[in-house]
Amino acid sequence: MDAKLTLSLNKDIIAEAKEFAEANGLSLSRLVEYLLRKTTSKSYKSIEEYPVSDWVNVLMEGPVTYSREPLSNKDLRAEVEEYKASKKKNKATS
Repeated sequence: MDAKLTLSLNKDIIAEAKEFAEANGLSLSRLVEYLLRKTTSKSYKSIEEYPVSDWVNVLMEGPVTYSREPLSNKDLRAEVEEYKASKKKNKATS
């Protein structure tokens, strides 16, 4: 039985994920469901145990890097703003 879930994500990420899902014959809901099923299919005790790189490399270009130290809210906001600025710059130069 399906249930509704509300998520708040960056709109650019949503657009890219929708394109990826469509290119693979999936809805965005089914893609998220698939990724969550993979995440919960084994008893991982931490994110470091989870083979994130197995599927992240499919979705992203470049190697996967892990940050073991949590970012402060200020640093996290700065990182998000930097990401948005780089995406905007890349679109302007395309």
